[in-house]
Amino acid sequence: PPPFTGVWVGDGKLCAIGVHCGHHITSHGLALNCSTDLSWFEHIVPCGLEGKGVTSLSRELGRHVTVDHVLEPFLDSFQEVFDCTLVFSEDPG
Repeated sequence: PPPFTGVWVGDGKLCAIGVHCGHHITSHGLALNCSTDLSWFEHIVPCGLEGKGVTSLSRELGRHVTVDHVLEPFLDSFQEVFDCTLVFSEDPG
């Protein structure tokens, strides 16, 4: 819900997104909670948001969901939404 970034299910954050700029380099990313051990979040204030929680696909769907389950559909949706073609390389450089 605005003004909070990310993907939310009720008061639970399912996916965090972020951008970092520094030294003339911009990096960005996301963290999608698939089967994350959510008990770790009981010890912190996630994303600095008091009164808000964290959730996962596994919790919301009531079944175990791994990264392998969501990777291909996620990438397909990313290409569709951003009207782009992803190119994969074995060379990380």
